[in-house]
Parts: sequence; structure tokens; C-alpha cells
Amino acid sequence: MEWMILPFKRYADFQGRSRRMEYWMFALLNFLVALVLAGPFAFSYISAMIAAAGDPAAEESAMIAIMEGGLSLSMIGIVLYVLYALAAFIPSIAVTVRRFHDRDMSGWWYLGIAVASLLPLVGFIASIALLVLMVLPGTPGPNRFGSDPKDPYAADVFA
Repeated sequence: MEWMILPFKRYADFQGRSRRMEYWMFALLNFLVALVLAGPFAFSYISAMIAAAGDPAAEESAMIAIMEGGLSLSMIGIVLYVLYALAAFIPSIAVTVRRFHDRDMSGWWYLGIAVASLLPLVGFIASIALLVLMVLPGTPGPNRFGSDPKDPYAADVFA
């Protein structure tokens, strides 16, 4: 659990290095929050669209019912998820930059990949590249961005 909230403790810390464990546990936390808060809305929306499949008038009335609060708990979940996403935006960028640092790469590479991901075909390739870079282990020992976060003598991760 400590690994999941560590990026919030290091909120806007773009210095140093982060282990894969920190990055992926934070990604898991983000997924679980999305599942719990936005999942009911997605389920309600998909159910309404399946029920109204093929009938444009029924699809429109289903959307109106969703937006008018017929699914108010789902809408509250969406609002809470948007608030969480805003709170987690900076820590998400920071932990990704620190993962780049762990690979001995500048954090500016993340900006390049983020911009490239906006392009239609290049975006898919850039997303795969980001995934691969986040999965690869960091450089062993100290590098230009700091000491090895896996070294028990050099780093106190939860300080």
C-alpha cells in the first residue's frame, strides 16, 4: 500500500529516481480508482446503449436519461474520478520522469513521447515505446540522476 501512495508524497518531485514497483503500484492505484469511481457510469452507459441498439430515438433518450441524473450515483462517481484525475496528474508525470531517470534518460524524453502520442499512427508506437521503457529495469548502481533506489544502503525510499 505504501508504494501506491508514494508518488503523492513526492508530489512534484522531478528529481531522483523511482523503481518499477513505485511506478506500477501507482498505475494499479489509478486503475482501481477509475474502476470503482467511473466503472458504474461506464456499465450504465454501455447497458443503455445495448438496450437501445439500432433505434436512434431510444439511444438519444437513454443518453438524456443518463445526463439528467437518472444515474445520479454514476454521475457522482464521474465527478469524483475527475477530481482524483486532477489531483493525480502532477504525481503521474513526476513518477514517469523519475522512471526515465532510473533508466538514465532525461525526463524530457517523456515530453517527446507525449507529443508523439498525439499523432495518429505514431501515437500507437509511442505508447508501446513508453510501456517498454517503464517495464525495463533501471540502471544498476548510481547514475547521473542519483543513487540506485534498489540499493538498501544508498536510498531510504520511504523517508
